[in-house]
Amino acid sequence: MSDSLVIIPTYNERENISRMVEVVFGLSQPFHLLIVDDGSPDGTGDVVRGLQRRFPDRLHLLERSGKLGLGTAYLDGFRWGLARPEGYRYFFEMDADFSHTPADLIRLRAACHDGNADVAVGSRYTKGGAVENWPMDRIVLSYGASLYTRIVTGMPVKDPTAGFMCYSRPVLEAMNFSEIQCIGYAFQIEMKFTARRLGFNIVEVPITFTDRIAGNSKMHKSIIKEAVLGVLRLRWR
Repeated sequence: MSDSLVIIPTYNERENISRMVEVVFGLSQPFHLLIVDDGSPDGTGDVVRGLQRRFPDRLHLLERSGKLGLGTAYLDGFRWGLARPEGYRYFFEMDADFSHTPADLIRLRAACHDGNADVAVGSRYTKGGAVENWPMDRIVLSYGASLYTRIVTGMPVKDPTAGFMCYSRPVLEAMNFSEIQCIGYAFQIEMKFTARRLGFNIVEVPITFTDRIAGNSKMHKSIIKEAVLGVLRLRWR
């Protein structure tokens, strides 16, 4: 049994998913994995089903029909995990492309389990955090988005767009998922904003973010537009 569920949304991550599963299951903490796949045409779902024969009790697959957005993938994953008989206490968000170091899952969990965090953020921009192998334009865009978000919302999180997270169960149970409107990367901002409004303690854990080695980035202009407008909506709300 495990008290920790790691949720990984995928779309065309066949090149990464096998290794990711192996690495996570090789950690000292017995994490469970839920892969939320949006009908990847490259056969990511088929790879996961093959791996389930080796890890029948720890590896789970939730398949959806087509690209429905990062935010809805995580929300569906949270709903799935909260309803499970395992009674998971900690829910993690992580990318499939190794931009997030799987070993840092243990540090995020410790911030909630052993520390005073209700939400632990794997932060690039807090003291000790770093970014590797990113082109300068992506660094400027990411840091600028974080600064913009902090100014507009007043939220004191240095990396509000971070997607490497640990939520304790009470945080997710307190949220009304139907009120979460953003489906792209602005989803990460809205979730932190909502947790803070509900009175939960957010702690940033420094990580090193590394640009993906295999596969293609999912960033595009519509995601950036949603983030800009989404932050303004949060401020208004």
